[in-house]
Amino acid sequence: MDFSLSPEHLMIQKTVRDFALKEVAPVIKEHDRKQEPIPWVLNRLGELGILGLPFPVRYGGRGADYLAWGLACEELEAVDTHLRVVMSVHTGLCAMSIFQWGTEDQKQRLLVPLAKGEQIGCGAFTEPGMGSDVAAMRTSAKRDGDHYILNGEKMWISLASKADLALVTVKTNPSTSSGQRPSASKPSEALSSFIIDLHSPGVKTGDIHGKLGVRAGATGWISFTDVKVPVENRLGQEGEGFKITMSGFDHGRYTVASGATGIIRASLEASVKYAQTRQTFGKPIAEHQLIQEKLAKMSQDYEIARLLYYQVGWLKNQGQRCTRETSFAKKFATEASFSAAAEAIQIHGAYGYSDEFDVERYLRNSKGAMIYEGSSEIQTLIQAGYALGERIDKPLRCELPAYDEKAWQGLG
Repeated sequence: MDFSLSPEHLMIQKTVRDFALKEVAPVIKEHDRKQEPIPWVLNRLGELGILGLPFPVRYGGRGADYLAWGLACEELEAVDTHLRVVMSVHTGLCAMSIFQWGTEDQKQRLLVPLAKGEQIGCGAFTEPGMGSDVAAMRTSAKRDGDHYILNGEKMWISLASKADLALVTVKTNPSTSSGQRPSASKPSEALSSFIIDLHSPGVKTGDIHGKLGVRAGATGWISFTDVKVPVENRLGQEGEGFKITMSGFDHGRYTVASGATGIIRASLEASVKYAQTRQTFGKPIAEHQLIQEKLAKMSQDYEIARLLYYQVGWLKNQGQRCTRETSFAKKFATEASFSAAAEAIQIHGAYGYSDEFDVERYLRNSKGAMIYEGSSEIQTLIQAGYALGERIDKPLRCELPAYDEKAWQGLG
């Protein structure tokens, strides 16, 4: 096994790190306190080619591989989680789903402007009263000639008020008011996915305030009232919405895992720096064994989390399904990031409890990742299903393409 990074990987890593440290780090504390997004961040992510990293050049992307995508997420979240969230919902849920499931026409019409950063995308799945049970969603769309008429509401949607396009999964085969049973044999087969222009008549969006963490990120709701969606904006076939959503979650969970790895690293680096300068009982606290134990655990967890997401990136590059491995990476990295941030606060003592130091923000931000994109409890059930032999990955009609450097970069 070769765990070394290529010169291109290192270049992308440095580009993203420099952007996050030089441009975002100096202002993030202010915007986190105000609970306001940084107004120019989305444009800069687009200008630098970060939003389109893992897509072929012919679709407006940077032509990098899936591992480079993960490396970028680690660097972004090492500064602040809201940066990585953009990569999760814009690149992972929305654009990557179009890349995997879209027709050539959809890729040219919809993916290209997303990959170039000319438009912003999001994924809209969660609804009021519906969390982990995706098949229980109530938002519906009914076919009317060459359009679908969509009604319902989505909640806890990252970039809801900032996005131009949304990947939305809804029921296209709901039970009727007369009590007739739907033709789908099970609820998950009654779902379909659409790419919806959020500037369409009947679409309303708003922001949710008062969040524990990710306060510089826009999180909100989307309401649909008799929204007309062209048939050509349906992603995949009718009834494939559940599969499209689950494959999208695989992409999103990969970014969450790699991003959480960045929080572990940031917590470790901040703790080492503080422990080497703060003195108690006549010596730096770094010389106290209980402090060293905390630092050692962070260091160990960082290496494990990093290797787990590297594995997922490698499997994606090979064109192999990796739902199980992605679940391992997501659950471990997010839980380890919360633990690392909590220990970082302990090392900083009273100062860690204040936003004078970044570690308190790391703790607040890290908690959300244990819930969204499939909670830790859902990941446990997924992993148990594989261990018991009850869960098997069946072939999808549209698999994520393996990385091909020449094809991705338009060299042949």
